[in-house]
Amino acid sequence: MNTLNNISALTFILLVTFSCSSAASPNGQNNFLKCLSQNSSNISDVVYTPSNSSFTSVYRFRIWNLRYLTESYRKPQVIITPEYESQIPPIILCAKKNNLEIRTRSGGHDFEGTSSTSEVPFVIIDLIRLSNITVDVEGKTAWVEGGANLGSVYYRIAEKSSTLGFPAGLCPLVGVGGHISGGGYGPMFRKYGLAADHVLDARIVDVNGRILDRESMGEDLFWAIRGGGAASFGVVVAWKLELVEVPEKLTVFNIGRTLEQNATQLIHRWQYVAPKIDRDLYMGLNAARGGIDRLLALMETEFPELGIVREDCTEVSWIQSVLLMTGTYSISAPPEVLLNRTQPAARFLKIKTDYVQKPMPQSVFDEIMRRYQQPEGELAQLYFVPYGGRMDEISASATPFPHRKGNLYMVANFVDWREEDDQDSERYVNWVRRIYNFMTPYVSSSPRSAYINYKDLDNGVNNKNGKTSYAQASIWGKRYFKKNFDRLVEVKTIVDPKNFFKHEQSIPPMQLKMGKQGSLSDNLDE
Repeated sequence: MNTLNNISALTFILLVTFSCSSAASPNGQNNFLKCLSQNSSNISDVVYTPSNSSFTSVYRFRIWNLRYLTESYRKPQVIITPEYESQIPPIILCAKKNNLEIRTRSGGHDFEGTSSTSEVPFVIIDLIRLSNITVDVEGKTAWVEGGANLGSVYYRIAEKSSTLGFPAGLCPLVGVGGHISGGGYGPMFRKYGLAADHVLDARIVDVNGRILDRESMGEDLFWAIRGGGAASFGVVVAWKLELVEVPEKLTVFNIGRTLEQNATQLIHRWQYVAPKIDRDLYMGLNAARGGIDRLLALMETEFPELGIVREDCTEVSWIQSVLLMTGTYSISAPPEVLLNRTQPAARFLKIKTDYVQKPMPQSVFDEIMRRYQQPEGELAQLYFVPYGGRMDEISASATPFPHRKGNLYMVANFVDWREEDDQDSERYVNWVRRIYNFMTPYVSSSPRSAYINYKDLDNGVNNKNGKTSYAQASIWGKRYFKKNFDRLVEVKTIVDPKNFFKHEQSIPPMQLKMGKQGSLSDNLDE
C-alpha cells in the first residue's frame, strides 16, 4: 500500500434534492428469562421486557426507518444490551431452547428493519453497550467492538493520530457491525477499497455459543462475515481493523448546482470522469496528491465543466473533513459531536440501488430529474457513488462483496415522507419503484445487482416458515452477492446447518436430499 505523503480532499456532492404484532406465548418469554438467570450472572440490569418502563425508548432509540415502528410490525419479546461478550452465549443458547429467534442490532440503520422486527417471536441483542475502541498507533490497527458507531471510530483514531484514518462510510451514526459485514464503502474506497477489505481479525459468537477469533473460526467463516452479512452466521462482537495513512492537511470543497445551472449535464459528464480519474480523487469526498494548486489543476483538466475556483477550497484536517462529509456538521464543529449516538434524522423511507456499467444517456438523467419534481420527490434524494481505482484491482471473490471491476458507479434512490403522509406510504414506495423500473435498460443485468447494506426486500425474501429453496433464495442472493452467494450457502451449511440465525434475507443452509431416481438434489434448509 502506498503512503500518502500529501493528499488533498475534494468534496463534490452530486446529491439532488428537490423542494417544489401478535404476541408469543408468555411462557416462552418467561422460560427464556428463567434460562438466562440460571446461565448468566449479573445480566438482569441489561434485560428489557415490555413490562419495563424503558422498553419502548430502548427499542425506538436504534431504529432509523420509522416505517418499522408502526403497530403492524411485531415487537421483540425481550431486548438485551450486553456489556460483555461473555453475556451473549447464554442468550443464544436460551433462545434456541425456547424457540425464539435472534435479531442482532449494531447501529439500527437497517433500511428494511430486519434487525428490529420479525414475523415470529424473537429477541433483540442490541450491541450498544459493546462500543469500546482501542487504537494502536504504532501497529496501525484498532480493535472496535461491534456496537460502536463510525463517528466514534473516526474520533478515537484522530484522538491518537492526525495521520491515520479508516476507509468507511459517511454517516457517523452507522454501526460498525452492520457496515463492515455488508462491505462498507466510503470516501476513501477508490484509494483503499472497502471497510471489509481492512479487517484483520474478528470475534464472533456462533450458534453453539462459542466465542471464536479468526484462527478458531477458520478462513471460510472469516471470509463470509466480511461482506456477506454477519447476522446470518452469528453475533460479531469485535473487529480488528487495519488503519490507513491520511495527510495532516486536506483541501475540501462543496459545490452545489441547480437544474438551471446544468445539473443534469454535469451528472451526465460526471459518469465519464469520476470512475476513471486518479484513484486519490473521490467525487463525494475526493482525495488527490498535492495542495490546492494540484487540486485545481486536476479539476481544470478532467472536469472543467464543474467550474471550481480557489475560493471554493478550504484546507482542513482529516477529522474536519469527516465532519463536513456527514452533511450535518460544519468543519468548525468540535470533533466530540461524532460521539453523539442520538438518531436526529430518523424518517420514513424506501431505498433502491443499482450498479451502472455503461454511461447512461443524457435523456435518462433528464427524465429522472423530471420525476424528482413530482410531489413524491419533495424529500427524495439521489446518490451517485463512483467506483474505479482500487476497487477495480480487488478480486470479486476476495470477500462476499462482488461489485468490483466493471462497475462505473452505484446509484441509490431514497424516497422520504413525513409522518403525516405515512397513510399514503405506498404512493411514495410505488413512486421510487417506477423510477427503478424506468432505469432497467441502463443498469446491470443477469443479475440486476444491488448493495446488501441498502437492503431492499423487493429483491425477494425467504419463506416465513424458514424453508426456502435454493432457487428462491438465489433471487435476492445473486443480486447482492453474484457468484459468491454459492460459497456463502456452503459456509452457512457448515456453521449453522439448522438455520438458527435467520431473517428475511439471511443466507440459508443447504441440505442434500435423495431424489426420486436415487440422485442427490440440492435443497435449502430443512
